[in-house]
Amino acid sequence: MRLSTIRLIEGGTQTTVQDLAGRPGLWDVGVPPSGAADELSFALVNAAVGNPESAAGLECVLTGPVLTCDEDRLICIGGAANNATIDNLPVRPGMVVRLPAGAVLDVGPLAGPGMRGYVAFEGGLDVPRVLGSRSTFVLGGFGGHDGKPLAAGDWLPLGRRENLLSPLSVDLPAMSDCWQLRVIPGPHGAPEHLTAEGVEAFFANSWIVDHRSDRTGIRLVGPVPGWARTDGGEAGLHPSNVHDSAYPVGGIMLSGDTPVIVGKDGPSLGGFVVPAVVIEADRWMLGQLRPGDSVQLAPVTLEVAEDAIRGRRRWLADLRQEPPTVAPEVSRPDRPKALHQSAGAEAAPPYTAGRQTAPPYAGKRQTTPPYTIRCAGERHLLVEAGPAELDLTVRVWIHLLAQALRDDRPDGVVEIVEGVRSLLVAVDSTRLGLIALAERLAFLAAGLADPSEVVLPAREVTLPIAFDHPEAHEAMRRYATSVRPDAPWCPDNVEFIRRVNDLHDRDEVFEIMQAATYLVVGLGDVYLGAPVAVPIDPRHRLVTTKYNPARTWTPQNAVGIGGIYLCVYGMEGPGGYQLVGRTVPVWRLSRNDEQPWLLRQFDLIRFTPVSTEQLAHERAEIAAGRADLQVTPATFSIADVRRIEQEAPVDIATIRAKRRAAFEAERARWGA
Repeated sequence: MRLSTIRLIEGGTQTTVQDLAGRPGLWDVGVPPSGAADELSFALVNAAVGNPESAAGLECVLTGPVLTCDEDRLICIGGAANNATIDNLPVRPGMVVRLPAGAVLDVGPLAGPGMRGYVAFEGGLDVPRVLGSRSTFVLGGFGGHDGKPLAAGDWLPLGRRENLLSPLSVDLPAMSDCWQLRVIPGPHGAPEHLTAEGVEAFFANSWIVDHRSDRTGIRLVGPVPGWARTDGGEAGLHPSNVHDSAYPVGGIMLSGDTPVIVGKDGPSLGGFVVPAVVIEADRWMLGQLRPGDSVQLAPVTLEVAEDAIRGRRRWLADLRQEPPTVAPEVSRPDRPKALHQSAGAEAAPPYTAGRQTAPPYAGKRQTTPPYTIRCAGERHLLVEAGPAELDLTVRVWIHLLAQALRDDRPDGVVEIVEGVRSLLVAVDSTRLGLIALAERLAFLAAGLADPSEVVLPAREVTLPIAFDHPEAHEAMRRYATSVRPDAPWCPDNVEFIRRVNDLHDRDEVFEIMQAATYLVVGLGDVYLGAPVAVPIDPRHRLVTTKYNPARTWTPQNAVGIGGIYLCVYGMEGPGGYQLVGRTVPVWRLSRNDEQPWLLRQFDLIRFTPVSTEQLAHERAEIAAGRADLQVTPATFSIADVRRIEQEAPVDIATIRAKRRAAFEAERARWGA
């Protein structure tokens, strides 16, 4: 049978293959869902040509592609594409039209309002599925057309047309340059992270979309948040810093003082406060926010959010219905409370005034830490346990809870992501409600083993590292040139780490890292199996802060420190950890269905210094599959940690006090 194809005459600006669902289920190892950024427009044009929900189409930004097809096919154009033509004849958005064989479709410029355009083809695009989806993840280099934006000369196979539904032209959502995004407040807020006045101002302000926005996240420009604290403690010097916790897509994290809405290609895990989450029914707007647009964040209740998405689903199930409208009045919800809290722990409301009265957790006296379960939007629950500090007993407890949920997984749970002292659980809201899930989590929590007595299987992994790698310094140079030249960590991150830890010279930073054994306490921190790890021995826990604002570029497999945590970047992309060097790949996508993430939760990492040249050789060998990480079997238990703490209590206390004093002195210099 002859293969039907489309051929690109011009690629346009970042034209990619996307589908609707993307690749859910891999958020816990740092694989974003990807998929259409404006999921509503994509769903409409895809349904218009009769395709199933799983069909793939094209997404373009600012300038659309020019293409031709070798056989007649029905198409539908949508999103912000208002200037499309076929052989110079205009095509109305939302209308199903025939693209004759050999005719030229020019999607044209997307002059605004709106940012992204979509093209659906009858039968869809039959590119291979990667990790379950045809969607392109450009930063990761996979999916779609070899993981790349389309270029002139590329061709794509079309899918089969049998058993499709009847075509039907559709009404498309209106574009704007002034947007209202409905959000669910929390899970973080006042009084712990923001003041009550700071929260009010956060929602009252009109934000402007920054030019440094893309599919990973939408940066908003506006006033500095009203912080309720001066720093994040062990998590970092800035008050936005928290112990690494998973983000939902649509979560608005405060990256330093900059709100960033997590996009379809965004990071799953990070160390920033999340004061609100965009509701599912409004998430399509994130794909159309254009630099310079204004954004108002309107807090609503869970009930409003749930009604909105139900209306959306009814409309997409029968496109002959009138599309749902957004209610003109958006009122502030009642003070949100935790859906569940453990005995003795009074939950602080996510964004209004109140007092946290949960007692501090002492790992040797209790088997269950105080914990709360809060909504993170209407599709996610966030469990947070123990006090806002690193306690590896709490980390083991979170792992046991995650394992219990995986072993007894209710229908409708689609993601389970472990953080340092938190667990994020995502649901398909058509199959499972948040209240029922919260009750299930509370039931499972009551039956967990004592985390201080559990021995976990682990591995000891030895990674080569080139300290002061040229690519790490290139990232510092770019940041100083284009983002924030006056940042205290410029021009040299290692010198900043030395200074803030009161060390004698730069080499002492590297010596401490070489002596440390790092425990992997999270995966997917900055994408694709990237580990977030902490030294088991408190004496090796260098303290620093994350960039504010974050970098826009980081080299693949750069090694950085933020707060007391270390991260290996899984791929090129944004980031905020202070860079010290570079190591080998921790992710390898192959064609033989091998697990692509090379590290696991609770791996024990040791670093061995090598030259830049030796590292280049080892990187190439691992990337090509000719070599693997150096791994030996091991175990981890809280008893290992207690042994170290009991052997050197004075040294540990002295080093902590010294670093805290240097920490405070550095912050005082910032204010000078």
